[in-house]
Amino acid sequence: MRIGLYPGTFDPVTHGHIDIIRRAAFLVDRLVIGIAINRDKGPLFSLEERVEMVEHECRELQAETGTEIVAHPFENLLIDCARDVGASVIIRGLRAVADFEYEFQMVGMNRALDASVETVFLMAEARHQAIASKLVKEIARLGGDVSKFVPPAVNEALHRRYA
Repeated sequence: MRIGLYPGTFDPVTHGHIDIIRRAAFLVDRLVIGIAINRDKGPLFSLEERVEMVEHECRELQAETGTEIVAHPFENLLIDCARDVGASVIIRGLRAVADFEYEFQMVGMNRALDASVETVFLMAEARHQAIASKLVKEIARLGGDVSKFVPPAVNEALHRRYA
């Protein structure tokens, strides 16, 4: 069984994330969405809320792709999380060249820690490349419409949070 790990903070999950999850699900038998517990980032949504959002958005994708998709919170090194869930591949989404530089360094470090885990990059579809959770939160906080960037349930959660 080929297990993939797609890590991130998903604060909140966006259409860009969903695009990568959908496409990654066709590459593996089981896709683990690693939801990072990153206290330094000070997430808007609690871990429980982020897990629920990801699980909610992935229910349809499981049926559509036939791939098991599970949410898995983690607070350790990414490579250790990959080992914990039995992943042989880490999926990373790229939006722009700026993402690549950071990701390139991460791949090198992860390969040094465990060369048996491969990293695969998926480019976000053009219509999703500008979407970043940080920007979505800022737009929502300032009363802007983020409905074209996030699924309806996430949009509602953002409106409730900033109400």
